[in-house]
Amino acid sequence: MSPLVLDRLLQGCLDTLLMVSASALLAVTAGLPLAIWLLLSAPDGLFPAPRVNRVLAALINGFRATPFIVLLVALLPFTRLVTGTTIGVWAAVVPLAVSATPFFARIAEVSLREVDHGLIEAAQAMGCRRWHIVRHVLLPEALPGLIGGFTITLVSMIGASAMAGAVGAGGLGDIAIRYGYQRFDTLVMFVVIAILIVLVCGVQFIGDRWVRALRCR
Repeated sequence: MSPLVLDRLLQGCLDTLLMVSASALLAVTAGLPLAIWLLLSAPDGLFPAPRVNRVLAALINGFRATPFIVLLVALLPFTRLVTGTTIGVWAAVVPLAVSATPFFARIAEVSLREVDHGLIEAAQAMGCRRWHIVRHVLLPEALPGLIGGFTITLVSMIGASAMAGAVGAGGLGDIAIRYGYQRFDTLVMFVVIAILIVLVCGVQFIGDRWVRALRCR
């Protein structure tokens, strides 16, 4: 490969890491509160609000059911409003975050639901306020599951970031399309695939080690 392609690959790696990191931060910031509210507003939750729960669940399911490439195109006006452009790394962050937020919210909700209900009842018997129960019981007990869910979300976002390259978002996906597919350079395509595999395996390895460390405390 030429030095130009090697430079492009390095820049593509950095762009992909930036896209995924920024989107993941936004997804966790928005997704975790959504998961908590889904749990609390359930009919058997600490803040029962069945109507609100149904509406919120329907919205989350709607975004989850939309394929990423369709969501990417549908959000172009909103992306332009937020970032001022529809191409480049930061333009890809918007649809990536919007797509990953409901995904992580559902995974986090499952982790929170798996917390032993007896712990919640014990905290209530001790007179703990409901938000104290969330902070000091639900979140600490569900932390290994939340980290595991976040790892799965990161892996899916790496794949989505490569897909975003098809519409000029930059990153490794853009390199695979422009240099691998359009120029029929099989070597570039295989190198991009290998880098993505290494990224996914690295994220999964770190996430699994973190979860094991939390469970062994």
